[in-house]
Amino acid sequence: QVQLVESGGGLVQAGGSRRLSCAASGLSSYVMGWFRQAPEKEREFVAAISWNGGSTYYADSVKGRFTISRDNAKNTVYLQMNSLKPEDTAVYYCAAAGMSNPLDYTANAYEYDYWGQGTQVTVSS
Repeated sequence: QVQLVESGGGLVQAGGSRRLSCAASGLSSYVMGWFRQAPEKEREFVAAISWNGGSTYYADSVKGRFTISRDNAKNTVYLQMNSLKPEDTAVYYCAAAGMSNPLDYTANAYEYDYWGQGTQVTVSS
């Protein structure tokens, strides 16, 4: 059982930056992903990183602005968000998916086995 706890959310002005963290009880062999859900919208994929950190994948809407990274020694995954826009406002969730290949990743929410409780990010215009 993997437990995930997000932190770092809050209110930020458009154009600003924010770093989210996801602390896990043990994640060295899990693909980690970030998803988000805005009010009245479906949950959407944001970014994923393979369990050895060698592969990353981003949604087109955040590519070039967001960076996912991980520190397996600290059991923590990060999402650095720069150049934030009001449309980035959402609850952000981290998730863990068990995969055998250290370079694998997935954007499919159904392949993630564990989820955090989410952290709210609000970007004001």
